[in-house]
Amino acid sequence: MKNPRIATCLKYYRKLNKLSVNEVADILKEHNISSATKTIYGWENGRSQPDADTFMLLCEIYNIDNILEAFGYIESADADGPLILNREEKELVIRYRNNPEMQSAVNKLLDIY
Repeated sequence: MKNPRIATCLKYYRKLNKLSVNEVADILKEHNISSATKTIYGWENGRSQPDADTFMLLCEIYNIDNILEAFGYIESADADGPLILNREEKELVIRYRNNPEMQSAVNKLLDIY
C-alpha cells in the first residue's frame, strides 16, 4: 500500500539538504542505481515510489534517521514535528556536547539561558 506522504517527504528532505534532482540522480548512479531525473520527479509527485533499497539509500542521502517518524508511520514526540538536522548541525551538537567547558560561552553567544 502506498504512503502518500512519501512523495512530499522525499521532495522536502531533498530540498532541506540543498540537493537538486540531478545531484540525487548522480549520487544514485554512484551506488549503481540508475534513476533518471524523470523517475525522481515521479517519486516526488507520487506517480511512483522507489523500491525498498533505493528508498533506504535516499533516506541515507537525505540524513533521515527516524524513518518511521519522518514519513508519518508514528507520531512525532515534538508537537512541531521532528527536529531534522543536517550533517553540519549534527556535528555542532556533537562538538557542543563534547566540550562542556565551552557550553556556557556558546549559550551566552546564542542568548540561551
